[in-house]
Amino acid sequence: MNIENQARGSCFCGKIRFSASLPSKWCAHCHCSMCRKTHGAGYVTWAGFESEQVKITHGEHQLSWFDSSEGAQRGFCPNCGSSLFFRSERWAGELHIALGCFDEAIDRQPQANVFYDRHVNWMPVDETLKQVDG
Repeated sequence: MNIENQARGSCFCGKIRFSASLPSKWCAHCHCSMCRKTHGAGYVTWAGFESEQVKITHGEHQLSWFDSSEGAQRGFCPNCGSSLFFRSERWAGELHIALGCFDEAIDRQPQANVFYDRHVNWMPVDETLKQVDG
């Protein structure tokens, strides 16, 4: 975290860049099948922010949104394929950012495993964290 209370990040190729004003609302590992498939991983770690805390600083017009389920979209870079953002009517007013896309640490560590009832048994899980089912 830098002095300005901003955490910056980007997609893999750097065509889309963002900054998020801290503090974040939460940070958690999501074990749902959609997150696993869009990221090609056992789970995805997200940080939640109020939408107005996040600014796309470069490449806003290149950012693509995919309707991943009813009332929910995932934002990604069409050039390199990085999955950056998630937004949903279920969490209106929030933007979730994939923690791995940040360039530096944010203000908190993961606090929970969400959609834990959908986790895969081949992925080690920190069971000391709060476990929330879908």
